[in-house]
Amino acid sequence: MDGKDIESWSSSSSIPCSYPPLLHPDQPETAPTPTKKACIRWFSIAASGVLLLCVVALLSNAGSRTSLPGNNGGSQLTRHRRSRGPAEGVSEKSASWRLRTVPVFPWTKSMLLWQRTAFHFQPEKNWINDPDGPLYYKGWYHLFYQYNPDSAVWGNITWGHAVSRDLVHWLYLPIAMVPDRWYDANGVWTGSATFLPDGRIAMLYTGSTTESVQVQNLAFPADLNDPLLLRWAKSEANPVLIPPPGIGLTDFRDPTTAWYVPSESAWLLAIGSKNDSMYHAGIALVYKTNDFLTYELLPGILHAVQGTGMWECVDFYPVSTEKAEGLDTSEPAGPTVKHVLKASMDDDRNDYYAIGTYEVGMNQWVPDDPEKDVGIGLRYDYGKYYASKTFYDPVKKRRVLWSWIGESDSERTDLKKGWASLLGIPRAILFDQKTGSNLLQWPVDDVDELRMNSSDFTDINLAAGAVVPLDVGRATQLDIVAEFEIAPSALAAAVTEADVGTVGYNCSTSQGAAGRGILGPFGLLVLADEDRSEQTAVYFYIGRRADGSPITHFCHDEIRSSKASDLEKKLYGSIVPVLDGETLSVRILVDHSIVESFAQGGRTCITSRVYPTKAIYGATRLFLFNNATNADVIVKSVQIWHMDSAFMRPFDDHDDDGSSGHRLTHYLWLDLIIYLFTILILQLIE
Repeated sequence: MDGKDIESWSSSSSIPCSYPPLLHPDQPETAPTPTKKACIRWFSIAASGVLLLCVVALLSNAGSRTSLPGNNGGSQLTRHRRSRGPAEGVSEKSASWRLRTVPVFPWTKSMLLWQRTAFHFQPEKNWINDPDGPLYYKGWYHLFYQYNPDSAVWGNITWGHAVSRDLVHWLYLPIAMVPDRWYDANGVWTGSATFLPDGRIAMLYTGSTTESVQVQNLAFPADLNDPLLLRWAKSEANPVLIPPPGIGLTDFRDPTTAWYVPSESAWLLAIGSKNDSMYHAGIALVYKTNDFLTYELLPGILHAVQGTGMWECVDFYPVSTEKAEGLDTSEPAGPTVKHVLKASMDDDRNDYYAIGTYEVGMNQWVPDDPEKDVGIGLRYDYGKYYASKTFYDPVKKRRVLWSWIGESDSERTDLKKGWASLLGIPRAILFDQKTGSNLLQWPVDDVDELRMNSSDFTDINLAAGAVVPLDVGRATQLDIVAEFEIAPSALAAAVTEADVGTVGYNCSTSQGAAGRGILGPFGLLVLADEDRSEQTAVYFYIGRRADGSPITHFCHDEIRSSKASDLEKKLYGSIVPVLDGETLSVRILVDHSIVESFAQGGRTCITSRVYPTKAIYGATRLFLFNNATNADVIVKSVQIWHMDSAFMRPFDDHDDDGSSGHRLTHYLWLDLIIYLFTILILQLIE
């Protein structure tokens, strides 16, 4: 199907009496003016159906107004094929194909129950992937996410919805959008929110059509007076964008938040794609719009990198090089403002970013360092981390990063436990003013409110080959901050005497925590049992460059994280910049089956999903270790907090502080009023 086919299909298959268009703030808003009886009857039928569904829901839930709908009209679209993405024109969503020939581990209910996290966001049950359209509105942080209401595997993708006052404690709301139109019948996929000057919200998202063509669609809140944004209306103009000539029908997805350009009196937004005729280049296309209904593809492309393949979940935003605060997406480029271009690589399933200069008049972004370009240089995270998206938080003036953290176990295990995947802890993003070449990522300060009792250890000498237990009790939910130091004389001697093997060290191809070098590995063993038959190592390794200067690596070793075999267990890591006079520092968040680590203030980050079989509940332990062959390490300090649970739950009317009182019930009455009003109109017409 080419572009013309889609255009003709759109005109012939559009839904009559849909929703009013979202107009440019400079233009007056007009309501739809349907005149045909058929249009009114469409509305009557739809309203009747909604009323019937609402009555059934009200009777069946008997006062449980906040439970998530099981499907909300999308069951006919549920897919049960083994493929978890490629057949639908989107990247693989499961690791199960790599684990099908591996013996099945006898997981117990107790083991699987322990894996659910305590303070990372995940739905009550079933499948979750990409975060969508995060925003702050009328006192609430809103989080939307790809969700399968029917199963713990990918499919029937809808938009789940939750709200929070602090980015940590979340309340589940009913599903926001379902795949119920021809232009999103195969999934309501990833999208982004843009605030207009008059307070309206434009939500652009990718829909997969009935024939799996990727198109961009517009939705907006049905009631801007509702702080919870419970109801969303899809535009009657959908799809507002189709794949342009030369772009594959399944290679056009994930619109960014739009940024306003005063000189153009227009909004610009980017969409990811690829161009195989340019040596398999990943590309970002830029569109211009005045009203979010009509779009102009700008000449050229924002950026392309050969050999990187399809760019998913593109993100584009400014960062200040002088202030320690985030910037609104529409902040223009300037002497103290750089722009970050980020893309999720479909080919290798990692999120890459680069910092550069944005030339809006030329529709061009240029990386500061071409050797660290998008897809070949820096990554947000060197572990299990994908499909990330940022938003600007106007309350605390910060840019917040969300991400999807997939599973490393098998689909059969996910189905057994009834859920799959979660979102990474929200991170605040800043430009690293010390290095001038990378970003800093750090858990939002709201997470600190979960800290409870702490344990402090100082000046511990870790001799070569030593393992030291830290008595903190149950070590399942922890926030750990540690600093390590090596005497300059010992460092100089070790680097001088270092064997050739330390040159070109690579975390992923090393022997992990079991390998021994002159200066490493050393760090912590988390989610370990008493005899360390299971352990996840978070560590530093100091090697040397070809010129003899030291270079620091930061790594995760999952190889001994579990006795189960039907898992992916990997070695992750990368180089972390360490400046003169700095000690080695790391912060580690341990939350049952996820470990997130931030080295040197967040210059290098790693996320692991691990599934112990013995190191669970009260059997979890924490250790320091130094597996270097010839150097002592001083642990200057280790501070460890036990973390409280976030206690996520369905929204209750009492959570609204009385500002909206019993809103969910009121919407049932609203549907009844709409229905009666429609009947009255029909009587008048006839």
